[in-house]
Amino acid sequence: MDAIKISLDDYVLSGGGANGESYDHRTDPTVMLKLYHPGKIRQPLDEMILARKVFEAGIPTPEPGEYVVTEDGRYGIRFHRIVGKKSYARAVSQEPGRVQEYAAEFADMCLKLHATHVDTKIFENVKDRYLRLLEENPFFTVQEKDKLVRFISDAPDTDMAVHGDLQFGNAIFVGDKRYFIDLGDFSYGYNRFDVCMVYLCCVLSEEAFILDAFHMPKALSTRFWECFAASYFGADRPLKDIEEEVGPYAGIKTLIVERDTKRPMPEFREKLIPILK
Repeated sequence: MDAIKISLDDYVLSGGGANGESYDHRTDPTVMLKLYHPGKIRQPLDEMILARKVFEAGIPTPEPGEYVVTEDGRYGIRFHRIVGKKSYARAVSQEPGRVQEYAAEFADMCLKLHATHVDTKIFENVKDRYLRLLEENPFFTVQEKDKLVRFISDAPDTDMAVHGDLQFGNAIFVGDKRYFIDLGDFSYGYNRFDVCMVYLCCVLSEEAFILDAFHMPKALSTRFWECFAASYFGADRPLKDIEEEVGPYAGIKTLIVERDTKRPMPEFREKLIPILK
């Protein structure tokens, strides 16, 4: 697929992250741009192809537009922008008194996503993705990798949708419409590989990261997780039991974080102790 050449003069920077930057079109509010950092060519193309497949599978996500390249050689994806949208993270930060309501809505989105069967011939098994990431990870010993391989392989098998980066900044809404965004790690499999990301972002992450990424104190993000867990798993389940169950999967999530940060993440690896001991 050839990239369409565009000019950044037509766009205004709106945000940034580990992989790149986001832009809004200067004159067309229905167009947004996700632009990767210099040197990343295959990643945006792969995400573009995957985004189209996810959209065609009926997952509620903004329709992807085109694979593009700027004058300075950066590659990205142009999307159809959801005008007036707000992420659940932003909504909670602005209206902390509604944290329980927003957590319940996000949990409902996640439950529906994890009840969606997908074509296993089109999408990757989440186990295969983590096994590949584990093989590429330079920060675990051979013995540790053997134990992690067994844990990943022993997880239940399903053909249900897995977002891959399931956190409350990657779900947006406007009116009664809700959408998932940033599905570059979309796959299928056991939902604990997905739900654990909510726990990781809201509870395991450091206060400084939560303030920077989600614009709220850690106490509020922790409250969001508590409300989310009650809605997703059922209010009758003790929070301690839920966290003990999803904790090791949150530890496994460090494979994605370490892929992006290129350094060990001890605050997440702590949850792997039951597996590695």
